Amino acid sequence: MFMGEFQHNIDAKGRLIVPSKLREQLGEKFVVTRGMDGCLFGYPMTQWNELEEKLNEMPLSKKDARAFVRFFYSAATECEIDKQGRINIPATLRGHADLEKECVIIGVANRIEIWNETRWREFTIETEASFDDIAETMVDFGF
Repeated sequence: MFMGEFQHNIDAKGRLIVPSKLREQLGEKFVVTRGMDGCLFGYPMTQWNELEEKLNEMPLSKKDARAFVRFFYSAATECEIDKQGRINIPATLRGHADLEKECVIIGVANRIEIWNETRWREFTIETEASFDDIAETMVDFGF
């Protein structure tokens, strides 16, 4: 299970250090793709394979399903951690998440998320302000 919040800088070549606490769980190779809320999602290969199975079952006859699958897969890239513990994030993904310098990497159960630090702070401030209301709706999900 992925959890925690880590701050690292991305360099001009798009290299970002993956926190050592997350590296072992991610494995030598993992997939990074566009996420929701303006961040990137990173999946270990086992999770990515399970997700692929679900995506392959989506009906081609549904326009929203086609759009989601295209958008999700088109920027997906297999990442490999180098000897310095970094991955190279392609320009398309950096642009999607507005990654320029300061980044936040968070663990979220079965995946990691990579955020622009400012965007992450804005998200946490907004969510913290309404956390009690959000928590009440979790009952609808059996929580």
